[in-house]
Amino acid sequence: MEFDFDAVNEEDSPFPEVRASVSNIDDPEMPAMTLRMWLIGLVLCMTASAMNLFFNFRQPAPSVSPLALLLVCYPIGKFFAFVLPITTYRLPRYLGSYEFSLNPGPWNIKEHVLVYIMANVAISAPYAINAIVVTQLNYGVQVDYWFSVLLVVATQLTGFGLAGICRRFLVWPASMVWPQNLVTCTLLNTLHAEDDEEPGSMTRYRYFLLVLGGAFFFYFIPGYLFSALSVFSWMCWILPDNIPVNQLFGVDSGLGMTIVTFDWSQISWIGSPLMFPWWAEVHIFFGFVLFFWIITPILYYTNTWDLAYFPLNDSNPYDRYGRIYNVSAVLDASNRFNLTAYENYSPLYLPATYAMTYMLAFALSTCVLVHTILYHGRSLLNGMKKIRVEQDDIHAKLMRNYPEVPDWWYLVCFFGFFLLMVVVVEVWHTSVPVWALLLSVALPILYVLPSGFIYAMTGQGITLNLLAQIIPGTLMSGDPVANMIFKAYSVQTLSEATSFVQDLKLGHYIKVPPRATFLVQFVGTLLASFIQIGVKQWMFNNIPDICTPNQPSFLTCPHNQVYYTASAIWGLIGPTRQFGKGTLYYPELYAIIVGAFLPVPFWLWQRRYPNSWVRFVSTPVVLNGVSYIPPAAGINYSAWFAVGFVFQYLIRKRNFAWWSKFNYVTSAALDSGTVLSFFVIFFTLDFPKGGLYINWWGNTVYTKTADWNRLPLKAIPSNGIPLD
Repeated sequence: MEFDFDAVNEEDSPFPEVRASVSNIDDPEMPAMTLRMWLIGLVLCMTASAMNLFFNFRQPAPSVSPLALLLVCYPIGKFFAFVLPITTYRLPRYLGSYEFSLNPGPWNIKEHVLVYIMANVAISAPYAINAIVVTQLNYGVQVDYWFSVLLVVATQLTGFGLAGICRRFLVWPASMVWPQNLVTCTLLNTLHAEDDEEPGSMTRYRYFLLVLGGAFFFYFIPGYLFSALSVFSWMCWILPDNIPVNQLFGVDSGLGMTIVTFDWSQISWIGSPLMFPWWAEVHIFFGFVLFFWIITPILYYTNTWDLAYFPLNDSNPYDRYGRIYNVSAVLDASNRFNLTAYENYSPLYLPATYAMTYMLAFALSTCVLVHTILYHGRSLLNGMKKIRVEQDDIHAKLMRNYPEVPDWWYLVCFFGFFLLMVVVVEVWHTSVPVWALLLSVALPILYVLPSGFIYAMTGQGITLNLLAQIIPGTLMSGDPVANMIFKAYSVQTLSEATSFVQDLKLGHYIKVPPRATFLVQFVGTLLASFIQIGVKQWMFNNIPDICTPNQPSFLTCPHNQVYYTASAIWGLIGPTRQFGKGTLYYPELYAIIVGAFLPVPFWLWQRRYPNSWVRFVSTPVVLNGVSYIPPAAGINYSAWFAVGFVFQYLIRKRNFAWWSKFNYVTSAALDSGTVLSFFVIFFTLDFPKGGLYINWWGNTVYTKTADWNRLPLKAIPSNGIPLD
C-alpha cells in the first residue's frame, strides 16, 4: 500500500511521552531481516539465555538483561557493516532467484531492535524450569530431556499465540503507550541519530555516555566500597535494638520511611521511576502508603492474626514456634500430605506484609475484571466486531506500509502449542487431567486483556500466581506435581503473552515489518528453549552437590526452593486449610467481594462529572502496584516515588524541553551503567576465589540492626503460639 508521507510529516503522537521518545518518520526501504541481524541476534541471545539459566541456580545471581545486549550488539553491528563485503548474491532459479547481501548498508535501527526483541522474549530463565527441577530433586520423579524441553516450549509459546490475538486492543491503539518501550526507543534513537542535534548543543548520545560513565563508577561506592549507602537505614544505626523504629524506618525488612538510598538498583527495583507516567506513580505510592504505611502497621501492632510474633516484612512462611515453616514435616514417605503430621506440627503463619499481599491479590482478582468491563467494555466489543478501537495515530498510519501478520498464524500457534501441552502431560503421565489444562489456559485468556491494559498504561503487570495456586490446590489437593505444572502453564502463558505484546508494540514504534517481529520472536524463543534445557541437563549431570546449601560455587537453587515451598503449601496443605472457613486468614476472602465493587463508585462519579479528577482514578493500579512486597522492602517504593516526583513532576512541569530530550536517556544510562558496574564488581571482586571483601564499618553497620536481622515485635511463648 502506498502512503503519502508529505501529508503527515508534521503529525505526531497525542502523548508527550511518546513524542519525546519515538520517531514519527519511517523509511520503508530500510532492511530489517538481514543475515547479519540473524547471526548477531541468535549468537548473543543463545549465549545470554545459557548464562541466565546457569545463574538462575546461583545465589546471588547476576543476569544478562536485554538492555545490556542492546548495548553490546551496537558496536558488533557497526563492525560487521564495516568489514563484510557489500556484494549482492543471487540464489539459483530453482531456489527462487532471491537476492541477498551480507552487508546491505550501515547497521540500522530496525536490525538493532529485532535483536533486542529476540533477546527480550528469549533470554530469561523459563518459569517452567522450576517445576522441572523441583519435580526431579524434591519429589524424586525423574524427567528426561524431551519432557523438559517440550514442557518449556509449550508454556512459552502458547502465550505467543495469545499475544497476537490481542494486537487490536493492546498494540494498535495510541493510548496503549507501554512505558518500558519508551526507554528502549530513546536509547535506540540516541544510538542511531547521532547527527540530528544543533551545533553547540549537548547531543543525547554524548549525554548518555556521560551519565552511563558516572553511574558505572558511582555504583562501586554503594555496590562495594560503602554498602551502607545502599542499605541507608541511618535511624536504625542510631537505635539498632529498637524494634518498632527498625520496622518502620528500616531498609532491608522495614517499611522504608527514611526514604533515602544512594543505590540506583534499590531505587529502580520495581522499575525505573523515570519510566512510569506520573499519574501511575501517584496511584502506586498512594496504594503503598494506604496499605503498608497505615493498615499493615495497625494490623501488626494490634497483633491481628498473631502477626506481631513474626517479622513485619518477610517472604518466608512460619510455624507456631517462630521458625521458618518446615515443609518436610508435613510430608509422608511418598511426598504426599500427611494430615496427622500437620496437626501435630503447626498451621502455616504469614508475616504481616505477606498477609496484606494475599488480601490485595484477592481484591485484585475481581477488581481488574470489573474495571475492564466498565472502562474498556465498549472498546472490547468494537474490537471483537473488528470496528476500529481508536483513530490511528501517525505510527499506526506508517505501519500500513507493511503486510500485517494474519490472525490465523497466531491461532495456529495458540492451539498447536496447547495440543503440545496435552501431549506432554498425557505421554509422560504427569497426573494432570486435560480438563485442568483447559482451566489453566482459561485463566490467562481471561486476564490477558485486563493485565495488558494496566501494563500498557502503567508499566505494571498482573500475575496469576495466587489464582494459579489456589485453583489446582482446591481441585487437585494433595498432588504437588500437578499443582506445579498447572501453575507453570498458567503463569507463564500470561507473562509471555504480555512480554510478546510489549515487543510487538516496540516493533510498532520503530516501524519494523510485523512479520519480521513475528519470526524473530518465534525463532528466538524456540531455540532458546532447547539451549536452556541442555544447559540445565549438563549442570545437573556434571556439577556435584548442586541445589544443596553448601554447594562450593553457591549453586543453591534459591528460586527452586521457593517454588518447592509454594507447591507444598498450596498443593499439599491446600488453600482450604489456609483460608477456609474457621481458619486464621478466612477474613481475607471478603476482599474478593470488596474488589468487585471497588471500581463502581469511581466509574459512576466520572460518568456524572466527566471533568472531575476522579476520571484519572484506576483502582486496579492502586491494588496491583504494591504487589512486589514482599520481597521488595518499603525503601523500594518510597525512594522510587521521591525520584519520580523530581523527574516526572517537577522537571517535566518546569523544563519540559529538557525532560523531552533527556529524561528517558537518563533512565537508560542509569540502568545500563549500574548493570555494567554490577557485572564488573561481580566477576572481578565478588566471584573469583570466594570473593574479596572490605571489612569496615561502612560495610557492616547495617548488619547489626533489628531491621537486617528481621526481629519480630513479640517473643513466641515457650510452647508456641496457642491454637484456638
